[in-house]
Amino acid sequence: MTFDELTEFKKDLKTLLKKYRTLNDDLNVVKRVLELTPDERPPFSFRIDNLGVETCIIKVKKIACMALKGRGVNSGLRLIYAHFPNEQKITFIELYHKNDKENEDKTRITDNFK
Repeated sequence: MTFDELTEFKKDLKTLLKKYRTLNDDLNVVKRVLELTPDERPPFSFRIDNLGVETCIIKVKKIACMALKGRGVNSGLRLIYAHFPNEQKITFIELYHKNDKENEDKTRITDNFK
């Protein structure tokens, strides 16, 4: 499985790293999980439909962040990614904390995956 990141995702990560110092390590754990099971797995992740794109877009709701001690997988961090099963590739689209924004940036998804 190969992993790619949108430029906007890199900016999201850089901003969040100032607040959550363990985020790079936390994302490495997420990558290891996605290598084994990249598809949606409710209640931890689910597919985002009705975007008008053919690409499989998945939202991960349960990310364990070590910087948020005592919160475990209920850290509130959200990860949006595109899964390309035929290419064995995942592209990270967006990373945010649920207190910072309510939902994913649908415009970012549709602009990058038509």
